[in-house]
Amino acid sequence: MPDQTNPRARGPSPAKTAETQARICTAALNRFLSDGFERTRMLDVARDAGVAKGTLYLYFPTKEALFEGVLTQLLGETVARLEFSAPDPDESTGVFLKRSLAPLLTDDKVALRLSLFRLIIFEGARFPEVLSAYRRVVMEPILKTARRLSQRARARGELDTDALERLPMLLLAPGLVVTVWNQLFPDEQLAPQEVFHAYFDLIFGRRE
Repeated sequence: MPDQTNPRARGPSPAKTAETQARICTAALNRFLSDGFERTRMLDVARDAGVAKGTLYLYFPTKEALFEGVLTQLLGETVARLEFSAPDPDESTGVFLKRSLAPLLTDDKVALRLSLFRLIIFEGARFPEVLSAYRRVVMEPILKTARRLSQRARARGELDTDALERLPMLLLAPGLVVTVWNQLFPDEQLAPQEVFHAYFDLIFGRRE
């Protein structure tokens, strides 16, 4: 029987586990963005993260699970915060969306998020598992939130139509515009924050 009083007999601490997972996901993100999903190898990710290959598989048994881990690390916290937060009673829906999405548009990871979004757009058709992970981690919570907020906005007279309730994916339109435009016209880059704010001004601006 292991010595229960011996610290060496214990497993890794939660903090150590989280740190290892974060290091693996960071290494994987860099590989996915540089090599694409298909050419990314688990062995390379393990080496870049400074862990044994067995350790990598302990946390992420497949490359698909690893990709989902990357999405969760990069977007999960912000998506969850948006999903479970609510506007202040007197706050307009448009102002709430701008405030809630600001971290996605202004922190030091915005370029990584857009690059990952571009990877999903251009490789998702060939790899359904990539789209499935993105839909599960990111899109489903956002679509649910978009419906909830559009219902609130219409009840408050901030919207004249139920279009956002029927087509909640319209909330993703600014990200698509920025990603596709910047890919097609690299010399005429659009600023994500400017596009998102302009988009919400078009929808809600005259009532704010």
